[in-house]
Amino acid sequence: MDKRIPVTLLTGFLGSGKTTLLNKLLHDPAMKDTAVIINELGDAGLDQIFANSNLAENIENEHIDDNTVLLSSGCLCCTLKNELADTMRDLFFKRALQAIPEFKRLIIETTGMADPGPILGNLMNEPVIESTYRLDAVVVTIDAVYGLQQITDNIEALKQVAVADVLLITKTDLATVEQINELKEKLITINLGATQHRVLNGELDPQFVIDVGLFDIATKQAEPQRWLRAPLKTATPKGTLPQKAHDDEIVSFTVFMPKPLNWRDLKPVILNLCQIHGKNLLRLKGIIHAEDQPAPLAIHAVHFTPYPPTLLEGWDEDEPISRIVIIGKGIDELTIRKTLMQV
Repeated sequence: MDKRIPVTLLTGFLGSGKTTLLNKLLHDPAMKDTAVIINELGDAGLDQIFANSNLAENIENEHIDDNTVLLSSGCLCCTLKNELADTMRDLFFKRALQAIPEFKRLIIETTGMADPGPILGNLMNEPVIESTYRLDAVVVTIDAVYGLQQITDNIEALKQVAVADVLLITKTDLATVEQINELKEKLITINLGATQHRVLNGELDPQFVIDVGLFDIATKQAEPQRWLRAPLKTATPKGTLPQKAHDDEIVSFTVFMPKPLNWRDLKPVILNLCQIHGKNLLRLKGIIHAEDQPAPLAIHAVHFTPYPPTLLEGWDEDEPISRIVIIGKGIDELTIRKTLMQV
């Protein structure tokens, strides 16, 4: 069991309902051991954020310092003042010194125009961050009315959908059935592996967005198949060669690796793949059954940065199959497949 603090990256395009969702989640008893970093309103303080929410009359809070508030629900909230890594380190050290409650998970709310890839990549490069936090899931909100147009017109919105583990369709009360169904189909074509949930007035069961990654907190067991969320089908018809995508086209595919396989041989290939294709490599996830490892490995990379692999002790498959999911923008699928299959 990985004992690092799980991190949920909550993002979504401007006006898609992230803050409304977050306010409702903070009021849920299931979230009591959660710390939240809010990076949506610039220099606005937490009091202003909550004053503009429908939780205003229900919140009792205690200021721990000028940018950190402990809510009566047990959630710890802070606004982002410096670099994200600095804020995460500060929270962890305060937690270790018992200056703040011992939170069990962290949610990071990003700005609406944020590309989640560089955020994830930067965190992976920070030794203290990597040793104390682990990514649980990328959760993305999409406006049921305007989401389809936003995905079409804005590359940031498209990337957010492409790398998501969980897609939340918001403001469903304002959209027609046809709009919702068309959006759902579009999301499936972009990211077949992500789970989809509807959100009405910000109401959502926390179990859909927290502890949904590599480890199940309740059972303390690895759930790599759930985390991998490999596409159930390939977009390439059987018998045809993969084609190079257009520059702004998002593609997702799974590479099933040959047997036998050794991590010492695959690791430099993954590193090289990240260096060559990093600019357009939005996300890489895989489960590797390597003969030179005592247990299967979960591997993960974003852009140029591979994340240290996680040893899945105590977990295995009846039919061990190594597979890697690639999500990228304008990448040459055939070239990447050839690179990986040369191991």
